[in-house]
Amino acid sequence: MSARDNDAVRDIPVKAKKRFPWGHLRTNTAAVIFCVIWFFPVYWMVITAFKPRNEVMTVNPVFLPTHWSLQNFRTAIFQTQFLVNLFNSVLTTTVSVVLSVLLAFLACAALTLYRFKGRRSIMVTVLAIQMLPGTALLIPQFIVFNQLGLLNSYMGLILAYIAAVLPFSIWNMRGFFLAIPVDIFESARVEGASEWQILRMITFPLVAPGIISTSVFAFIAAWNDYLTAFTFMKDQSKYTLPVWLASFSTPMGTDFGGQMAASVLFSLPVVIFFMIIQGNMVKGITEGAIK
Repeated sequence: MSARDNDAVRDIPVKAKKRFPWGHLRTNTAAVIFCVIWFFPVYWMVITAFKPRNEVMTVNPVFLPTHWSLQNFRTAIFQTQFLVNLFNSVLTTTVSVVLSVLLAFLACAALTLYRFKGRRSIMVTVLAIQMLPGTALLIPQFIVFNQLGLLNSYMGLILAYIAAVLPFSIWNMRGFFLAIPVDIFESARVEGASEWQILRMITFPLVAPGIISTSVFAFIAAWNDYLTAFTFMKDQSKYTLPVWLASFSTPMGTDFGGQMAASVLFSLPVVIFFMIIQGNMVKGITEGAIK
C-alpha cells in the first residue's frame, strides 16, 4: 500500500462507539420509583373508598376490590353533615382568599410603589410574623376573639385565616411589584391618571400572575386547616371539612372505608381547582422566579 493510500485511510472518519446511557437509565429508574412511592398512598385511598366493608380490614391486603361498592360514599355524604361542612369550607376559604389577596395587593402597592419613612421596618415586621408558628398565635387569637365575641362565627374564622396567610401573600406578591419599572407609573401620572386608575388599569394586569400564584397557596392553607377551625368553632354545623374528616375516628373505632371516601371527597375540590388554574399557576411562579 502506497503512502497516498495510507493517508486516505487515515482521513476516513471513524465513528465513535456509542456508549449505553447508564446515567439516563439510573435517573429514569429513580424517577419511576419515586412516582410509584408518591402515588401509592393516593391509589390506596381511592381503592379503599370503593371496597366493601368486609375487604377493608383484612389480614392480607386487597389491592383491587372484588366487588366495587359505593356504600362508603353514601355513608360519607348522606349519613354525615358533609354538605353543610362543605358549604362552610367553601365560604370561609373563598372569602379568606379574596380578602387576603386584595389586602396583599394594596399593601404591596403601598410598600413598593411609594416611598415613606418606616417602609423597611414594616416589611421586616411582616417577615417576622410569617416566621412565627401558627400554634403559637392560636391561644392569643382565641383570647382576643373570645373577648370580641367572634368565636363560633364565620367572621372570626375568616379573620383567623386572613391573619395566617396575609404575611406570606405580601412577601410572595412583593417580587412582582418590584419588577415593574417605575417609569410606567410616572408616565401615567403625567398623562393625568389617578392613583386608583394606575392600580386598576396598569398595576393589576402586570402582577396578575403573582395574584394567581398567591391565591393558590392561600387557598391550600385555608382549605387544609384543621386546628383553627376545631378550636374556634363549637357547633358541629359550623365545622369545616378537615374537622368533618376527623370525625370518622371515634373512641369506638375508625371507619376506614368511610374515612377514605371522605378523603376522596375532600380532595376533589382541590384537584378541580388546580386543573382550572394549573397553567396560570406555573406561569406565575416562573415569572416570579425570573423577575
